[in-house]
Amino acid sequence: MIVTDELLVLIADKCIFTKINLTMKSLFTAMLVLLSFGTFAQTTPDSSTTVLNAAYAKAQTEHKSVLLMFHASWCGWCKKMEASINDPACKKFFDDNYVIVYLDILERAGKENLENPGGINVMKSFNGDPNGGIPFWVIMDASGKPYGNSYKPPVGATIGTAKDNVGCPAEADEVAYFIGLLKSSSKLTDSELAVVKTRFEKNKPVSASAN
Repeated sequence: MIVTDELLVLIADKCIFTKINLTMKSLFTAMLVLLSFGTFAQTTPDSSTTVLNAAYAKAQTEHKSVLLMFHASWCGWCKKMEASINDPACKKFFDDNYVIVYLDILERAGKENLENPGGINVMKSFNGDPNGGIPFWVIMDASGKPYGNSYKPPVGATIGTAKDNVGCPAEADEVAYFIGLLKSSSKLTDSELAVVKTRFEKNKPVSASAN
């Protein structure tokens, strides 16, 4: 075989081409790995412990209480609760007195990736029952000691159970219970509490007879 200048150039070109191909393949593989990791990171919420510890630390620094709510993307009453808290009429009252955090639980098939790992266990640690409906909320001090939760105790009782869950307060007695807990766990004035009361009373469903 006679090696000519033309052949040397061809061999060199093939080597360069092969090297470029290998480099591009490596880059493509690396990009896939990074994209997969990025997607995983974006769709995996913080653990419930991480969320709570951050809330306690912030509450201690800012001298506030903690309002913890368990919710899910499909829950209509959860959305009503969040909308009420974030209503411009009373949002500042909540922001000035509470560190508000949410834990996602009980998602339906296909959306489990939205759940905060360990959320059910945290709910149970606050005497919540996953079968008792959501939203389930707890108001506590900066150390995690509860003032109360959304299980409104029946008349004559000191604690409530899952069947007593007020969820998003709407009825008069539910709103009154919620306002009582806010008063005992914050520096909200009576006039500010009255604004919150009025807003939550708007959640009451309109009866069919009223139409």
